[in-house]
Amino acid sequence: MSEGPQGSAHHAYAHHAAPGESRGRGGWATGGVMFAGVLMMVEGVLGMLQGIAGIAEDDVYGRVGQYVFAFDVSAWGWIHLVLGLLVAVIGAGILSGAEWAKAIGVALAALAVIANFIWLPYQPVWAIVSIAVAVFVIWALCTEDTGPVAPGKR
Repeated sequence: MSEGPQGSAHHAYAHHAAPGESRGRGGWATGGVMFAGVLMMVEGVLGMLQGIAGIAEDDVYGRVGQYVFAFDVSAWGWIHLVLGLLVAVIGAGILSGAEWAKAIGVALAALAVIANFIWLPYQPVWAIVSIAVAVFVIWALCTEDTGPVAPGKR
């Protein structure tokens, strides 16, 4: 630590952005993280509803042909219910600014991509949309840069 010009402690890499200077990647990454949090909450709630429908009625989802990854619809209901609950909670954590929620959000979004790929024969269009949303969430959470910027770098 070194003493700054006004006598206060100042970290060697601390850099305060001047007006018009950006500390991180800018609006796309920051706005993307907020949008990712909202998408996770919405996707989580929809996943919970999808899970409840699968648990309540075994024949609510039809299967498109034969598929290697065949599970009972009730089992899929429980998978979607639990995963949806976790995704919604982590989405709320991301919106509240919790740093731990971002790493868990990436892991859950990756898990959602896998689960929706296996879910393809039951709801192909919705599974593809959910995969696209999860890929965007992973991108948004991985590209945000909020760390300090070394002096002289933008």
